[in-house]
Amino acid sequence: MLDRLPSIGHTSAVSSSVFDLYRRHLGDGQGRVAAMLNTPLEVGAEGAVVHTADGRQLLNCAGYGVFFVGAGHPTVLAAVRDQLDRQALSTRVLLNEPAARAAEALTSVAPDGLDKVHFANSGAEAVETAIKLARVNGRHRLVSMHSGYHGKTTGALSLTARSLYQDPFRPLLPDVVHVRFGDLDELAAVVDRDVCVVVEPVQSEGGVIIPEPGYLKAVEALCRDRGALLVLDEVMTGLGRLGTWWGAERDGVRPDMLLVGKALSGGLTPVAATLATADVFAPLDKDPYLHTSTFSAAPIAMAAVRATVEVIRDEGLVDRAGSLGARLLAAMTSAAEPIGHLVAEIRGAGLLIGVEFRAGHHAAEFLMDLLDNDVLVNHSMNAHPVLRLTPRPR
Repeated sequence: MLDRLPSIGHTSAVSSSVFDLYRRHLGDGQGRVAAMLNTPLEVGAEGAVVHTADGRQLLNCAGYGVFFVGAGHPTVLAAVRDQLDRQALSTRVLLNEPAARAAEALTSVAPDGLDKVHFANSGAEAVETAIKLARVNGRHRLVSMHSGYHGKTTGALSLTARSLYQDPFRPLLPDVVHVRFGDLDELAAVVDRDVCVVVEPVQSEGGVIIPEPGYLKAVEALCRDRGALLVLDEVMTGLGRLGTWWGAERDGVRPDMLLVGKALSGGLTPVAATLATADVFAPLDKDPYLHTSTFSAAPIAMAAVRATVEVIRDEGLVDRAGSLGARLLAAMTSAAEPIGHLVAEIRGAGLLIGVEFRAGHHAAEFLMDLLDNDVLVNHSMNAHPVLRLTPRPR
C-alpha cells in the first residue's frame, strides 16, 4: 500500500489543491479551517494506522467508532473484493444471497427475539426506519433523551435533542418529547401506549455518559407496563465496543428494535441496520414495498457485514475490548492526575472512552496537541469539553 502514497515532494501542492477544492465544492468552512490549522491529508489506512500525504503515520483512535476491526482487515477486505468481482450491486428485482447470509450472521449475535432486519446505508437511515416502524405500529409520539445523538436527517434530527443542530431546520417532526437521560420519573410522566422511546445505552456524542446500573432495565419495564415501544440506538455502542456484544446485555434488556451501524461496515463500506421483533416488523412482512431504498442490502455491503461479524466473533474482539478498555481507562486516569485543574474526569466502557476537560477550549487544544503527536481522536458533538477515544481492540 505504501507504494501508492504520494511522494513527499508533491504533498504541499496536493494539500493546497485539495483545500481549494474543498472550499469550492464541499464547504468553504471545512477547507478554510483545515488550511488554517494545517491539518494533514489522509491518503491511506491499515489496521490502527492512518497514512498522510506528508508521510506521517497516525494512531487512529478516532473514526467515530467505525474502525472496530481496524482499517482494511484482511478477512473483510477479501470478502468485499470477492463480492466486488462477482456482483457489487443487485437488481432489487431478484433476491440476493449475500443479504440473506448477512442477516443470518447479524441476528445470530443479536439479543433474543430480534430476528428481523432492514439494512440501510447509515445510522441515521436506521433511525428513520425505526421511526416509520413505530408509526405503522400505532406509536405516533416519540421520546428521546437530552444530549442524545441519533443523526441529522429530518426524523433522526427530531430525536437529536440539541438546539444547535435543530433550530436552523425547524419545524421538525411533531409530537417529539425530550427528557433527561437517567431520570425515570421524567420518562414515566410522558410514556403511554402511543409512545416509542429511543435511547442509547451510553450517550457517546453526549460525552460518554454512562447511566446507573439498572437504568435501561427500568426503562424497558416502564415501556412494557405502558405498552410503549423501546428502541435501543446501538449505532455507536453495538458489536463489542462496550466490551459486550450490545449495550443491551449490560442490563439484560430486550428492546423492540435495535439499531446498528458504524462498526458493522468493517471499516470498508457504508452500512447500517434496524433489527426488530417479528411483531414490530410485521407491517413490512405484509408489504415489502412499504419501506425500501435502492442501495439497501447491496451485495458488496452485505459481504462486509457477514465478514465483520465473523471477525469480531472468531477473534474474540468483544472480550478483548473489555479487558483492553479497562487497562486503558486505568492508565489514562492515572496519567491525568497531575493535571486535575484541566481534566475533570475520564470515564468509559470498553473501548468507548471520554476525557472531559474543565473548558471546551482545553479540549480543542489537546485534540490538536494529540494530532501534532500523531494521535487522532474525536470531539463530542453534544459535549464540546469531551474528547472521545474509540480505538480498535487488536
